[in-house]
Amino acid sequence: MAQRLHLVFGGELVDPTKKAFKNVEDIHVVGIFPNYAKAYDAWKSEAQRTVDNAHMRYFIAHLHRLRDEEAEAGPTEELDS
Repeated sequence: MAQRLHLVFGGELVDPTKKAFKNVEDIHVVGIFPNYAKAYDAWKSEAQRTVDNAHMRYFIAHLHRLRDEEAEAGPTEELDS
């Protein structure tokens, strides 16, 4: 069974209508979770905790989509050849 890892992270945005972080060094990494349901719970908790700051946003990244064993090697993997 394939793992479906998810990363939850967030921080303060430059503009709440865009997705650019104000300071990349201040990004809050909540954690990596084994499934979407747990990642969603963590995301929701952080989003609710920071609801008073309109510039704060949290995101769920689907880490399992970054590497698909069935697909051909990506450009960075080809560098090791």
